[in-house]
Amino acid sequence: MLERLNDLPPGVEGVRASGKVTVEDYERSLRPLLEEARRDGRRVRFLYEIAADFEGFTAGAAWDDTRIGIRYMRRFAACAVVTDVGWMREATRFAGAFMPCPTHAFSIAGRGEAISWLASFTEQSISYRLLPEHGIVVVELKSALRAEDFDALSATVDSWLEAHAELRGIVIHAREFPGWENFAAFVHQIRFVRDHHREIHRVAVAAGGVAANIAPRLAEHFIKAEIKHFDYDALDEALAWVKA
Repeated sequence: MLERLNDLPPGVEGVRASGKVTVEDYERSLRPLLEEARRDGRRVRFLYEIAADFEGFTAGAAWDDTRIGIRYMRRFAACAVVTDVGWMREATRFAGAFMPCPTHAFSIAGRGEAISWLASFTEQSISYRLLPEHGIVVVELKSALRAEDFDALSATVDSWLEAHAELRGIVIHAREFPGWENFAAFVHQIRFVRDHHREIHRVAVAAGGVAANIAPRLAEHFIKAEIKHFDYDALDEALAWVKA
C-alpha cells in the first residue's frame, strides 16, 4: 500500500510504501499530491519512504509509477528516498544522475536526516504567479537565478499551454538583475526561451538599473514576442500593456 505521510514539517511532503503497491494506491495517495502542486504552480520537496515489508509493485503500479514520474518530473524540487532495501537504494543512486532535481537515498535510521535535508532547501531565487484570467505570468527576480527555478517556471507555463494555445505574455519584475548562480542556470534559461518563445506574445521587463539591459537581450531570443521595457515602479503599466 501507499499512504501519505502526515508527520513532516511544512514544505515537505511524502508517502510511505509497504507491502504490495497497486495502481489504486497511486491514484489515491500520490497523484492528488502532485496535482495539487501543479495547480498551485509550486514544486515539491518529496520524501519517499519504503518500509522493510515492501514487496514491490504490481504490473499496473509499475507502469503508473513510470507515467507519473514522466508527467510530474519537473514538479519535484528535491527527492529523498528512505529505505533499507538494498536494491532500492542502488536504484535511487543510479536514477539520481538523470533526475532534474537533487535526489539522495537514506537509511531508515537516517530518516530524520533526510527530512532535515529536504527542509533546508532555500526559497526559490525567483517567484512567479499565473494570472489565469489574462493568461499572463508575472516573474519576480530576487537573487542569483538557479537551474531548478527555470524548471519550475517551465512546469507552470507548460501546464497552462496544455489547455491553451498560447500565453499572452510574461512580465519580468526586478530592481536589479541578479545574474545566474552558475552556467547550468544560464543554460536552463536559454532552454526555457527556446521551448516557449513561439507561444508567448509579449514580454514586459519592469526593471531598474542594470536590470534594464535585460530587455534588448531578451529580444534576441524571444523571436516572436514583442518586447517592451518599463521602470521598476511601473509594474501596473507593464501588466496593462501585456493585457492589451
